[in-house]
Amino acid sequence: MGNGKFVLEGVYPILATPFTEAGEVDEHSLRELVRFQLAAQVDGIALFGNASEAYTLLDRERERIADIVKEEVRGRVPLVFGSGHTGLEGAVSLSRWAQQAGADALMVMPPHMVKPDGQRMVEYFTAIANAVDIPIMLQDAPIASGVAIPVPIMARLAKDCDNICYVKVEAPPTTVKITEVLEQTEGRLAVFGGLNGIYYCEELSRGAIGTMPACEFPEVCVRIYRLWREGKQAEARALFYRYLPFIRIGTIAGFATAVHKEVLKAGGVIASARVRNPNAPIDEALRREVMETLEGLDLLALRWQDQDVRA
Repeated sequence: MGNGKFVLEGVYPILATPFTEAGEVDEHSLRELVRFQLAAQVDGIALFGNASEAYTLLDRERERIADIVKEEVRGRVPLVFGSGHTGLEGAVSLSRWAQQAGADALMVMPPHMVKPDGQRMVEYFTAIANAVDIPIMLQDAPIASGVAIPVPIMARLAKDCDNICYVKVEAPPTTVKITEVLEQTEGRLAVFGGLNGIYYCEELSRGAIGTMPACEFPEVCVRIYRLWREGKQAEARALFYRYLPFIRIGTIAGFATAVHKEVLKAGGVIASARVRNPNAPIDEALRREVMETLEGLDLLALRWQDQDVRA
């Protein structure tokens, strides 16, 4: 790993960052969370995404998290690090650090504080591509960032930069944009879905090669993906639709991160559902609504403490 000689595909959950009740990074829970992902047989793990609360992390915390995840994974699956920044220099610096820290690929959002025009966007992504020699995934997440990456810009970047070879499409309607990306980039960009997988099967149907959801239901995403790849699309859809109300409630604006953590805490994967400002903790009503979507469903996270599969 780490040399770009692999292909990303399948299920790459965005790893949450567990915090103690005092608000520090909870290293024990982080290790347990990584073991949970590996037990679910994920294809890879993504760090420092929006669902990781990466925008709240201090540099020393980011460094420690990278070390812990690398120690736990031991090269068994690829690691994708988020390395977007509010400016070009920051993104280049963070991307260089990520490669050195063990990233096998980078997931990069455009700058979002000042909204870039097309030329600034091209310069930003090109500078990052030139600064590293691992694969880069463009992250097109306008709901989170307020900035959409136009498909012609994606096509230009993919043509000019050999290591820009993936895109995570989270701009609704994702399905329509996936088709546009695949057509306009002539196969140079492979597509992952996002938005917590709410259009997972539709995205696979359109040609996506994987998904990058939150990290509390990895085994469900893995089963859906494997069924799809085996040609059992009807079974994959039936499984997806069974979990869709739960997946959907994990996208609730302002509270999504707390929802993900609440489920992980309920089964003992992490010790606390603490989130950092500006995320809001969930209240009893929302907690009840989340758990109601899981009635009659079997979620590995909720029976984690009874597991023999833990490493």
